[in-house]
Amino acid sequence: MDWGTELWDQYDIIEKHTQSGLELVEKYVKFVKERTEIEQNYAKQLRNLSKKYNQKRSSKDEPECRLSSYQAFLDILTEMNDYAGQRELIAENLMMNICIDLTKYLQELKQERKTYLMDAKKAQQSLESTYKQLDSSKKRFEREWREAERAAQYAEKTDQDINATKADVEKAKQQAHMRAHVADECKNDYAAQLQKYNKEQNQFYFSDMPLIFNKLQDLDEKRTQKLAQGYILFSDTEKHVMPIIGKCLEGITKAGTNVNEKNDSMIVIEQNKSGFERPGDLEFEDYSQGINRASSDSSLGTPKVSMEPWKKKTNNFWLFSKRSKLSSPVLAPFSTPPAPSPNGPPSPKFGRDPLSYCLKEINKTVKPRISSFRTLRRSPTVSEDFGHLPPEQRRKRLQQKLDEICKELQKEVDQSEALGKMKDVYEKNPQMGDPASLASQINQTSQNLERLRGEQSKYETWLAEAGGRGDTLRYKAHSFNNNGANDVHSPDGAYSDESTPDPSQAIYAEFDDDFEDEDLAAPIGKCTAMYNFPGASEGTIAMQEGEVLAVVEEDKGDGWTRVRRNNGDEGYIPTSYVTITLKK
Repeated sequence: MDWGTELWDQYDIIEKHTQSGLELVEKYVKFVKERTEIEQNYAKQLRNLSKKYNQKRSSKDEPECRLSSYQAFLDILTEMNDYAGQRELIAENLMMNICIDLTKYLQELKQERKTYLMDAKKAQQSLESTYKQLDSSKKRFEREWREAERAAQYAEKTDQDINATKADVEKAKQQAHMRAHVADECKNDYAAQLQKYNKEQNQFYFSDMPLIFNKLQDLDEKRTQKLAQGYILFSDTEKHVMPIIGKCLEGITKAGTNVNEKNDSMIVIEQNKSGFERPGDLEFEDYSQGINRASSDSSLGTPKVSMEPWKKKTNNFWLFSKRSKLSSPVLAPFSTPPAPSPNGPPSPKFGRDPLSYCLKEINKTVKPRISSFRTLRRSPTVSEDFGHLPPEQRRKRLQQKLDEICKELQKEVDQSEALGKMKDVYEKNPQMGDPASLASQINQTSQNLERLRGEQSKYETWLAEAGGRGDTLRYKAHSFNNNGANDVHSPDGAYSDESTPDPSQAIYAEFDDDFEDEDLAAPIGKCTAMYNFPGASEGTIAMQEGEVLAVVEEDKGDGWTRVRRNNGDEGYIPTSYVTITLKK
């Protein structure tokens, strides 16, 4: 069954139905666009959330970041960032495969439908024009036939009239004959127009319009089929990324299972243990040796009562305060006083009231001790060599400070090398700039280098005294000597205008070589590719599904991981395209 046969007289219904179908396509496209906006906003909010709670790169050296619970949280933030990327991919595919494609197809449908409707209107107008010609010929035939009938009656009446002349009779007969002839011509024309109209009407209702209606039916069915495909794509678009989304969720689950509370406790211990031994028992300070034994028991009990609060305060302080080098002079009052001779005479300081003297001595001993501890606890004196810290903590702080100095020193060396090259360019091409304009910057960089080298030497010495030589030797190997390694600098650290920088002996080149060898020797894990990646962009590296690569640098929250092949090629790949296993 088709529209041309069953709906031959329902042109308006067909026109309205096809228009409604086009409006449905437009409505669906609008719906998908709004869904795309929701996905994009959702992905943006997820990325902002991950970025908000993700620690900065500079803070990743904090001790807490070594804990598995902190690392697991960072892994969750990374997985959420990848999850946001998949939501963005859903939005992009919905826009490309449904919205843009259906919008283009909709324009084609509208144009095709418009062509068919115009053909139908032309056929309708042609039929109406033929019908008007038929109606006009019919009315003319009717009019002429009546005129011919009246002319015939008049001729007959004239022929019977006795008063009419023969000429009048002949004239009336000729008029009647002429009218009859015109009427016959109009009759023939009417018959021809009728035959023409019937033929066109048959062509219109049995050929032209059914053909147009069938084309509209085919167009509507194709539109329905295309819309159904759009409905399926709406679901398939999200199904295609579900495996990767599932891996993101599995990564979050894995991050939770990787938390090791025992290991975290051991890390806390290693980071914060002082290295001191626990304090021993306090010796009993016998002030009663110099008191007259004739004194009453009640009077001798007074000092014992007054000493109890002091003992409690002292014990509480030792449990919750840090020991330091400053504690030695402060704790001097705790040293046990020399016991008087048992048989010797009492000290003259006792005077007449030995008990009062003992109380005064106790107060002199206790008050300064407590006030000193409070002062130490509120505002500890921090020394530059971190001597106020316990040995373990001191070594860690010195090593951390030395690392920071070496990083700053490397930056200054890079800047000095860049300024030297810039000056060399200016000297060769004066139109590009004045070499003298760089003198102040070069001088400042040289001063910074000298200052940082001095600080580096100072902290290396302190670290050696603290017993932490392991990492220090590595930094000494990268020390910035000034013995001709870089001709840009004069022996005193100042820039020499006459010297020419030698890139082959640049200071930072020593760093690059050493650190490169170190990085090649210590990958932090490995990864297996789940999908193919072309690596067309600058800085990326291509990979094939199933390929195993070494992980050089973790994802910093931007969705990219730095990897290396066995042949030494390095580059970035999408984190969501691989399964990463880090070394513990």
